[in-house]
Amino acid sequence: MTLTRDITLSLPEQEGLQISLTDPMSVTDFEQFCAANPDIRAERSADGKVWIMAPVNLESGYYEGEVFGELRNYCLRTRNGKAFSPSTGFQLPDGSTRAADASWVSNEQLSQLTQAQRQTFPPIVPAFVIEIRSKTDARSALEQKMQETWIANGVQLAWLIDPQAQQVVVYSPERTPLIIDGFDQTIDASPILPDFEFDLRLLNF
Repeated sequence: MTLTRDITLSLPEQEGLQISLTDPMSVTDFEQFCAANPDIRAERSADGKVWIMAPVNLESGYYEGEVFGELRNYCLRTRNGKAFSPSTGFQLPDGSTRAADASWVSNEQLSQLTQAQRQTFPPIVPAFVIEIRSKTDARSALEQKMQETWIANGVQLAWLIDPQAQQVVVYSPERTPLIIDGFDQTIDASPILPDFEFDLRLLNF
């Protein structure tokens, strides 16, 4: 796909480049853009703004790998759903296409998708997502994403892991975010993911 519209690039509060188009990018245009540029990791807001995400550094890549690996191991053990990597985009009810550092979708949700929907950004809301703050991320921007993107669109449980502050912020619908201090403990995702526990000591890189 060739973009013929005028664009400007700017750095938002969160890591990555924001593409400002003269006309907002439609869902179809975004899908075509991503298909034509498979090596680019991008997200799209409900109003058509597009972010191109930069590659992460070694430390952040380690954090992402540990979190996704533990979630995938849980899925292999329980067979109750699938774990998805940071490059997986989801088409959310508000019209945005967003991705998390790790996400979990139940087998029941997956069974409702057509084969065609599995080949694009699926119109599905993960039940559980994890975001990891890197040193270049503004925490306020990630907190906004957790509340206004994930929880507002129907995610049942979301973790914001902040290695710099050694904190995890737990989000769920109609509840005040819970802050967990210290990476010397294990946290669990029940009742959304029964028996899924994550040892925060794994993030002491």
